[in-house]
Amino acid sequence: MAVRIDETDRKIMAELQRDAGRSLDDIAKAVGSSKTPVWNRIRKLREAGIIGPQTVRLDADALGFEACFFVLIRTSEHEAEWQRTFLAALRARPEVQEAHRLAGDIDYILKVRVQNARAYDAFYQALISEVKIYNVTALLSMEEIKSTTALPL
Repeated sequence: MAVRIDETDRKIMAELQRDAGRSLDDIAKAVGSSKTPVWNRIRKLREAGIIGPQTVRLDADALGFEACFFVLIRTSEHEAEWQRTFLAALRARPEVQEAHRLAGDIDYILKVRVQNARAYDAFYQALISEVKIYNVTALLSMEEIKSTTALPL
């Protein structure tokens, strides 16, 4: 469904990206509108698939997930069956927060959040026991400088 997005829609989406838990009244005030038109616009954007499910961002460190690894994967396998097995293995592991297929020398990059290096090793051992991988390089993030899911509207 093609939806025209105007400046008011962009303002509403920006406010929702900042904090979707705010009241409809607060969002309407912030965008200079009233509650009903804002609600109708949000509904229209949801129905069009532009606004997805609302979630909550948890503090990984506060919950004991202090290690973030970026895992670079090279494979010599490119058959459809290998890909299905690999993708199923990634989707089954909640430690994998993001997975991207890349162009270039590295085939995949994963963002893996775990409690510590020992937990990463358990993840790694489980993955390579399930899927044949040519080369894995794990990079430990020393400090998260910026993290956002917000789009630049």
